[in-house]
Amino acid sequence: MKHNLILLLLVFFCTGSFAQEKPLRNLTTLENNWKFINQEVAGAENPQTNTSNWETVSVPHDWAIKGPFDKEIDKQMVKVTQDMETEAKERTGRTGALPHIGIGWYRNTFTLPEFEAGKKALLIFDGAMSDAQVYVNGTKVGNHPYGYSYFYFDISDYLQAGENLLAVRLENPPSSSRWYPGAGIYRKVQILVKDEVNFQQWGTFITTPFVSDQVAQINIKSEVNGDDLKVVTEIKDAEGKIVASKTSSDQFGNLTELNIAVPDPNIWSIENPYLYTAHSKLYKNNELKDELLTRFGIRSVVYERGKGLVLNGEVTKFKGVCLHHDLGPLGAAVNKAALKRQLTILKDMGCNAIRSSHNMPSHEQLELCDEMGFLFLAESFDEWAKAKVENGYNRFFNDWAEKDVVNLVRATRNHPCIVMWSSGNEVPDQWGNEGVKLAKWLQDIFHREDPTRPVTVGMDQVANTLKNGFGAIMDIPGLNYRLPLYDEAYERFPQGFILGSETASTVSSRGIYKFPVEELKQKTYDDFQSSSYDMEACYWSNVPDEDFVWQDDFDWVIGEFVWTGFDYLGEPTPYNEAWPSRSSYFGICDLAGLPKDRFYLYRSRWNTENETLHILPHWNWEGREGETTPVFVYTNYNSAELFVNGVSQGVQTKTKELSKQHRYRLMWMDVKYEPGTLKVVAFDDAGKPVAEKEIHTAGKPHHLKLSADRESISADGKDLSYITVSVVDKDGNLCPNADTQLNFSVSGAGTYKVVCNGDATSLEMFHLPTMKAFSGKLVVTVQASEKPGEINLAVKGKGLKTGNIAIHSK
Repeated sequence: MKHNLILLLLVFFCTGSFAQEKPLRNLTTLENNWKFINQEVAGAENPQTNTSNWETVSVPHDWAIKGPFDKEIDKQMVKVTQDMETEAKERTGRTGALPHIGIGWYRNTFTLPEFEAGKKALLIFDGAMSDAQVYVNGTKVGNHPYGYSYFYFDISDYLQAGENLLAVRLENPPSSSRWYPGAGIYRKVQILVKDEVNFQQWGTFITTPFVSDQVAQINIKSEVNGDDLKVVTEIKDAEGKIVASKTSSDQFGNLTELNIAVPDPNIWSIENPYLYTAHSKLYKNNELKDELLTRFGIRSVVYERGKGLVLNGEVTKFKGVCLHHDLGPLGAAVNKAALKRQLTILKDMGCNAIRSSHNMPSHEQLELCDEMGFLFLAESFDEWAKAKVENGYNRFFNDWAEKDVVNLVRATRNHPCIVMWSSGNEVPDQWGNEGVKLAKWLQDIFHREDPTRPVTVGMDQVANTLKNGFGAIMDIPGLNYRLPLYDEAYERFPQGFILGSETASTVSSRGIYKFPVEELKQKTYDDFQSSSYDMEACYWSNVPDEDFVWQDDFDWVIGEFVWTGFDYLGEPTPYNEAWPSRSSYFGICDLAGLPKDRFYLYRSRWNTENETLHILPHWNWEGREGETTPVFVYTNYNSAELFVNGVSQGVQTKTKELSKQHRYRLMWMDVKYEPGTLKVVAFDDAGKPVAEKEIHTAGKPHHLKLSADRESISADGKDLSYITVSVVDKDGNLCPNADTQLNFSVSGAGTYKVVCNGDATSLEMFHLPTMKAFSGKLVVTVQASEKPGEINLAVKGKGLKTGNIAIHSK
């Protein structure tokens, strides 16, 4: 058990006047020395006694991610109405073909020496997949069915002197998800000990009703336990300096409220994600009883007709992506370093917004979005009362939906990144009058808990919601695809704008190109891959350029959330009936986090600060000599000239006249392949050459090139470094067709964690230290120990010079 003691008063915020011998709050994170067993191994309904054959694990933990992949695990006969299917078909890999189905038990022992008379102890879960049944010292303290929800229990009456036993039973039934949900206690577990007179859990709400360059109004509402209390709150800037404070003894039932003026505020924005901290102190008869630190941002968020989001007075379009909660080869187990890597990659692309799809986000993800300057659409459910899958959330909706929405809002509403809530995604309840009532009911709950942010729903049945009032009652009408209905939706919905709540769903495989190059729907190939020319989509979706037109030409289209930022486990459309195929093709980046070509198409449009100049495809096409091999260039420049072995292929200029693709891509459709060098020279608007790039036909694989996303990480036992391994020729050119089996060994102050090559058809396990390269690359992840030093990774492959890299852990 690892203790993270937040010494609020004594260490970090000691004022001198109120120094305490003991911290007022003690927060213990239950991280290490958990015992876990699968029910099938345990062979008993409640195996809480003998743990001799239980595995020792750390939490967050995903029991299924180590596999093996098996198509029988999640094979389903199902008609997927979201994919416009009219009959049931056998689907394989829909939930990742990983063994998440079943019952798992966790146990941990803990002591709370700080717990005494007059104290309260809360057991807090950030997420447990799923249907958690929680026991303390053999007595059930409660349950929570929804695997994506945060929840807590007051365990004060269940504790005993000395050692205590926590046990958690989780169950994932078959047919309970449409993607890989993960399994186990996949987010952190904590125990908070505080005085009986206290700030209630998730009971403090900070808003900024008035924001200007000269002054900001900070409104702080806090629910408290106790009577005749006094609240003192200090506002501290990012350096810890007190910039404002206020005291109040006014109490209205269990509610206190303060309005504090902050002069010359540093305003939170995408470009300047500045954060303040409210340090609140609670007194009873002048005795300090509780303290609370709440991080927040000062910003103005309004939505205007015909404009959409106006952030701090400026119209801001959503350049967003949807993200499932899995972290590829790490599974569902949350890791802040992995999340930060994702956001860093997206930031470089120019992305400014994240939609949590289709579930409640982790606290770690929201903290990073606060710090890094991302807008956030926090989603709640994929199902309401009507089922998409037999054992989905529909089983719990009537009894639990309000509780889960309340927990979502109260636990996260102080994050400045959140600018919108979503009550659902493509729910079948879009049909029928009862669904309209449910939409209104849920929206009212969000408004009750947070009157400052609007609510949306991702609607796919747009033709119907135009008729039955479902879309009209939403604060923000969110359309999932359905571009042909945008005009009608704008005309008939009263809000004055629409949001592309889910867009594109273009499919591609990194480094794989198919000929001839043409725009296709639901195209499949014998190798179960999709073409990276970015011209293939599903029956119900489209390529990116079609969304770009709406974004650029109509102010009332307030932005988009692309499906998806990264590939994810499960839902291998368009290969839902193919095996092996166990992860998605929708990602702008692959499952390993490596950018596909499409990354640079979005970057050329979204990243307005940096140059983008990207050529596709690769130039290794033995056997295609003399055949037509189109070349695309994704760039922020409007025109460029292409050369093959020094021979000009002409100048291409972006234009609206020919096609949507010609508006955003430079395309040379008649290039004949010959080995050698592709070179592109880009021109500015005056016709002056300003940038160039070359790619070369690679020779035989010669050695391995290793490159880390971070060469210095923290020696905290959790931090990660992601090392991209490339198979290159003797001159350092990527060998784009290399599929060499590579082997990894790690020594020093860290361990091998996982590997991923981004191939949706690979059945090699992530946790084993070997994997084939895919399109010449893969990514190895190493994890720091708690001892500083150097972490050494060696990568070997038959016939290749060994690659080595050192990562510094400190």
